[in-house]
Amino acid sequence: MRRQLRSSVHKRVDAVVLGASAGGIDALSVLLHELPATWHIPMAVVLHLPEEHESHLAEIFAQRLPIAVHEALDKMPLATGTLYFAPPGYHLSIERERSFSLSCEPPVLFSRPSIDVLMASAADAYGPALAGFLLTGANEDGAEGLRRIHLAGGLTAVQEPKEALIPTMPQAAIARHAPDYVLPLRELRTLLLQLEAAHEH
Repeated sequence: MRRQLRSSVHKRVDAVVLGASAGGIDALSVLLHELPATWHIPMAVVLHLPEEHESHLAEIFAQRLPIAVHEALDKMPLATGTLYFAPPGYHLSIERERSFSLSCEPPVLFSRPSIDVLMASAADAYGPALAGFLLTGANEDGAEGLRRIHLAGGLTAVQEPKEALIPTMPQAAIARHAPDYVLPLRELRTLLLQLEAAHEH
């Protein structure tokens, strides 16, 4: 578990999955701030929202970022240079052929969409070519999913709990396995940019 970033990261990553709950919109805004328009790695996000509310996350982030941003649809293939958000009220999975699947199975840890479901399915689909980022949040969703990414050989990164608006989610992940990185958001952003640079080479 690293509390500081190595000078550079050379791991080849073909997808990034991210999870957050309370405080997550602001945390994601810092993490994804000024991504380059040439961004390649597809990213999928589960952010806990009330099920009965329409999600405007895709619209909000489409205005802030120079890359394509979509709400994930069933059977939609993951495209390069695109950020996807799980729609409220559905579990979002990634199939082995690297397309999305939506389901209405019961909530996991009171959450639907569940970060664990997205991360565990992505670990099966991408194996070691996956990175998982877990940010601020008020429950333990994501801890098991991040552990599954670790077991598949992927890279795991957690927001420094002291910096998180609600530290429960990062603390639960750290308790479940030793993440590769535990960093403040600005350093997680540097890590993300290094993964993109490694992807291009």
